[in-house]
Amino acid sequence: MGILSSFCKTLRNSTIKTHSNSALALLRCMSNVPENTVYGGPKPQNYSQRVTLTHLRQKHRKGEPITMVTAYDYPSAVHLDTAGIDICLVGDSASMVVHGHDTTLPITLDEMLVHCRAVARGAKRPLLVGDLPFGSYESSTHQAVDAAVRVLKEGGMDAIKLEGGAPSRITAAKAIVEAGIAVIGHVGLTPQAISVLGGFRPQGRNVDSAVKVVETSMALQEAGCFAVVLECVPPPVAAAATSALQIPTIGIGAGPFCSGQVLVYHDLLGMLQHPHHAKVTPKFCKQYAHVGDVINKALLEYQQEVTNGSFPSSAHSPYKIGAADIDGFLQALQKMGLGDAADAAANAAEKFEMKTVT
Repeated sequence: MGILSSFCKTLRNSTIKTHSNSALALLRCMSNVPENTVYGGPKPQNYSQRVTLTHLRQKHRKGEPITMVTAYDYPSAVHLDTAGIDICLVGDSASMVVHGHDTTLPITLDEMLVHCRAVARGAKRPLLVGDLPFGSYESSTHQAVDAAVRVLKEGGMDAIKLEGGAPSRITAAKAIVEAGIAVIGHVGLTPQAISVLGGFRPQGRNVDSAVKVVETSMALQEAGCFAVVLECVPPPVAAAATSALQIPTIGIGAGPFCSGQVLVYHDLLGMLQHPHHAKVTPKFCKQYAHVGDVINKALLEYQQEVTNGSFPSSAHSPYKIGAADIDGFLQALQKMGLGDAADAAANAAEKFEMKTVT
């Protein structure tokens, strides 16, 4: 410890200014705690490699559709990254499609952060957006800002999304933006509000409701949101909101007149669905694959082959032991008084061709 302290002191007191940055870097490298565990936020953004708000604004200005898909873990994030999706949303829908709850309400902020960190490790190109779960931002602007900060610093996200257009939600969105954090709003069917909506019900289907969708979208824009998700509203209502706003709208079950579209990863792939959908995709979702059927078929085939003994075959038992070694192994077992084990090993050796490992 004395040598290390002396060395550090020498580095700090060095008068060779041209080497000061190198010395500090060396000190950081000598720490047994990786630097990125202190601040695990977004990685430096390279415009040519990473989608930014500037990139999204340019697409919106040119009328180019924006793509957005949910992801909840490292593998799904890698798939989104490879496909060139613009925005990766770590949605609180993980409560349903990953954790098996009937609604999005049970998932906690700490659970969301686990999903965010996994996604951040897998998706390097898309803009990363983390949902603020129910109960993490409703009580005060301080709570809202604190939760949003955690999503960026601990979750590795670039921005957050919050639901609803009540005055308290608008105030929360404004406070988060003023704290320097990018925000996506969410209006229409807001799953966190199912207790007051009376279930998962479309919105904007009468005059008052349709006007409210547009007014709420405009209020979120005024609060500083850089985009608004429109969920389960009639296409004319979504078209009106898109026209009224200067920021992008991202539709989900809102028709083709939005600035972009978002779907749940599991829904578009045709995997097992939310419990309240009775294992079918939502009416608005197009299944681009039937991955769930492929998974079920593969698991059934695996179960059958293990049961009938056809798996693993010799082709899937690749590790060999030479003939001389197997003889020595059998003798060792006999000396240990494990005759039955020796017989089992001998029978296995007869069944599989033994080859010396090279």
